[in-house]
Amino acid sequence: MSHSSDPSRPGPESLRFAYGTNGLTDLRLSDALALLADLGYDGVSLTLDHMHLDPLAPDLAARTRRVARDLERLGLGVAIETGARYVLDARRKHHPTLLDPDPDARGARVDLLLRAVRVAADLGAPAVHCFSGVLPPGESGETAWRRLADALGPVVVAAGAVGVSLAIEPEPGHLLADLAGFHRLRTALGDPAALGLTLDIGHCQCLEPDPPAECVRAAAPWVRHVQIEDMRRGVHEHLPFGEGEIDFPPVLEALRAAGYRGLVGVELPRHSHAGPELARASLRFLRDAERAASEGGVRCRP
Repeated sequence: MSHSSDPSRPGPESLRFAYGTNGLTDLRLSDALALLADLGYDGVSLTLDHMHLDPLAPDLAARTRRVARDLERLGLGVAIETGARYVLDARRKHHPTLLDPDPDARGARVDLLLRAVRVAADLGAPAVHCFSGVLPPGESGETAWRRLADALGPVVVAAGAVGVSLAIEPEPGHLLADLAGFHRLRTALGDPAALGLTLDIGHCQCLEPDPPAECVRAAAPWVRHVQIEDMRRGVHEHLPFGEGEIDFPPVLEALRAAGYRGLVGVELPRHSHAGPELARASLRFLRDAERAASEGGVRCRP
């Protein structure tokens, strides 16, 4: 049953929480969507992957229409994520990337992003997430930055043509690893309106010089999608809420104050074995943290 009629749901000023399907890979997509709706989530961060909505299998448009009907029936918003580990290369995680020296390999990643943009348009998703990839061995940084801008240029144009934002994520260890890297890319591309930012709150804790709430405030004009989980300083490990170091009420208050109305998607890709229970516990934690923020920002623990 859709959660849209639930009288206990927060009011219109509340943030819109989602859960990532990369943390529910043991569930059929239809079951995952029904679970999230029943728990009271506002949406889903949908990773295009072989076990859910496979972007490379036949009849993508027809399968996307079926997902659209499910989302509408359940009252769920959606953002599209493209971080599937082996969707393009069955042997190398997250390969090929936008930085691959082989133009055909780069082209496969660009094609995936273009497919994701079409899926997003068909589902009414406002944002498509992506990432740069790791600097290839022996490549210079300058060459890689030029390659990244050249590869993303046509994707940004395609996204803008259908009213979708391409929201690139700073990823620890990647060429584009932090907010400074996002601004470098944005400037190189001429600050196009269709290029935005996926802000991962855990990554802010992991490596940004400022606290996560300050990162939200600094990045707010460009944020089009948000991922959220707990994390520790200097350790890139996505943790369930309460197992890391992040003080969440100030982060959620910063998002609310910035007027962010996209999805805030829980990102626990290594916890699918406990996905349903973690989805339940995560939403309870986030709603408690949101209430704590409205009551003065008391640190929220599980």
